[in-house]
Formats: sequence, C-alpha cells, structure tokens
Amino acid sequence: MNDLEAAITQAIRVLDFLPDWLISLIIVGASIVVAIIVHRLVFSVMTRMVANRDMFWRSLVKRTRLSTRLAVIVIFVSGASLVAPLTEMQAGFIRHAVVISLIALAVLAARTVLHIWMTLYLRQFSLDSEDNLLARKHLTQSRILERIAVTLFVVVGIAAALMTFDGVAQWGVSLLASAGAAGLVVGLALQPLLKNIFAGLQLAITQPIRIDDALLVEGEWGNVEEITSTYVVVKIWDWRRLILPLSYFIEQPFQNWTREGAALIGVVTIYLDYTTPVEAVRAKVKEIAEASPLWEGGVVAVQVTDFKEFTMEVRILISARNAGRAFDLRCEMREKLVAFLQAEYPASLPRLRSLNEDGGGPPGEGAHPRPDMVSG
Repeated sequence: MNDLEAAITQAIRVLDFLPDWLISLIIVGASIVVAIIVHRLVFSVMTRMVANRDMFWRSLVKRTRLSTRLAVIVIFVSGASLVAPLTEMQAGFIRHAVVISLIALAVLAARTVLHIWMTLYLRQFSLDSEDNLLARKHLTQSRILERIAVTLFVVVGIAAALMTFDGVAQWGVSLLASAGAAGLVVGLALQPLLKNIFAGLQLAITQPIRIDDALLVEGEWGNVEEITSTYVVVKIWDWRRLILPLSYFIEQPFQNWTREGAALIGVVTIYLDYTTPVEAVRAKVKEIAEASPLWEGGVVAVQVTDFKEFTMEVRILISARNAGRAFDLRCEMREKLVAFLQAEYPASLPRLRSLNEDGGGPPGEGAHPRPDMVSG
C-alpha cells in the first residue's frame, strides 16, 4: 500500500512540472483509453446476455456497438474535464461539445432501434407471393412512417442542438413567438416540404398507393418501386423511372390496378365478319384459357358487344393473377385466336363485299380483305 501511495505521489510531482494544457491532454487521453476498455468489457457481457434472447435484442446490441462506444467515451471525457486543469472557456467548450454529442447519439440510437424493429416486423410479409396485397399494405405503411419518424428525429435533434447556443435559442424563441415577416418567409420556404410530409402521413393512413402497386399515371404504366418521405418512384414497364411528389397522389387522379387485389381482368377486342360462328370462337377461347398457365381459373367470357358497318365487335374477358400475367395472357389469346381463325374460318376475317358476290354488280369485283379492321 505504501508503494502505491508513493507511486501516486511521484506521478503527481512529475505532473506538477508539466504545463496545464499537457496535463489536460494526458487526462483526457487516459479517460478515452479507460472508456474503450470499459466499453469492451461491458459489450462482451451484453453480447453473452442477449445470446439466447430474440433477434431484436441481438441485433440492437450488435448494431449499436459503435454508438455506445462513443457514448461511453463522451461520458468519460466529460468526467475528465472536471478534474483536468482547464480554463473556464475550455471546460465550457468541452461540456457544450459533450451535450451536442449526446443529442446526436440519442438521435442515432432512436433511428437504429426503429429501423431494427421495422425490419424484423416486415420479415413476416413477402412481396414474392402471387397475391401480395397484405405485404404491400404493411410495407408501404411501415416505410412511409419510418421515413417520417426519422425526419422528425433529425429535426428535433437539430433543434435541440441549436437551442444549446444562447444566440440561436433566443432567435428561435422570438421567431416562434412572433408572426412577423421572418416567420412568413420561413413558412413559405418550408411549404413544399411540410406539404409532402403531411401527404406522406395521409398516404400511410389511407394508402391510395402501396409498394409494388401497378399504376397508370401520366399516361405511363408501371409499378411503385419506392416511396420516400417526399416523392414516389414509379418503375415504368420499359425500366424508366417516373418521379412524382407525394402530394401528386393526393391531388391528382390516377389509375391503381392493384388497389384491392393483384388479380386483374384483361380485355381483348377483335372485329370479325358477320358469318363468324360465335360459339366456335367461345369454345376456342375457353380452350386457350384452360391450356394457359397464365390463367388464374376465374373469368373467361366472349361477348358480341357492338355491330359496325362491315364487322361485329367481339370482346373477350380473361383474368390473371397480376397485371404482368394479364398482359402476357392477352397477347397469347390474340396470337392463338388469330391462328385458329386463319386455319379454321378464314372467311371470318373482316372483308368488304361487292354485289358481284351475289351474282350482280360489275364483273371482276370480288371480296377484298380488311386487315386494318383487326385490333384489340
């Protein structure tokens, strides 16, 4: 014991001959080293404690390793500033930096906790299923709310940090208490941001669109790829991206093909001659649908929906599990139905008749095909 006291006394005597700034640097450096050692020991204990806990706690300990180390270092440096021979200005600067650092670490910790919880929560839903309505609903709601919450965390953190400065704090209080020109300018400048934030809240609650929804917007068809706190990314069918502000989906009309479910009814319209046997077409359409893996087993119908001057309009309805399969099924139906008509009923294709067909009219005039009448 006497040897330890002698060593401490000798160390103090050595420090007496050093300048104050060097003594302060040594104390702060020593506190950082001790903080790292303490954090390593505590982190090792915490890792073993949560080894048998659920994924949330294991992920939380693992992903907060750096932030907790910084927090421990900041706390130890704050304690070291109390014993180091610092001037009032130096001690005040360190205390101020410690407060701002703790605010930043608190914001980072809140963001990390929220992200881990959201990630684990969304693991129970899969977008790869055929009918992924429930998954899209929860994914959209969670992502929008997470981004809004992170934005609020950052805003509150910045506000709290700025309030530690006397000049900024007084300016902020006077600005909030007054309704003068400065407040009006700031309000106008933040209007687009606030508008999109409130639009994001409304989208998260009402959900007119969700992640992976099939939309027809601005004359383009595509799927919702990403929803941020201020804009929506729509992936067009040809891989282009359409970027729209959140407020667009609150204020402008658009088509959502998967609002209540992924299944869709595809429409194929074809114009045929009046001599075409509709029952034969109906039977062939059903045969094509039943043989196709794209058909979901629901709707298949053939109807004569209109009479034109030279043709009749035949509409075919056929259902599929999602928009992509519905498009492919419509193309398959067109190709196989036209091949069937060409092989079995070539006269059913649209054509113009002349009086010569009935034994009258100018000689040499006959039927002329009208390929431009085939559509759908």
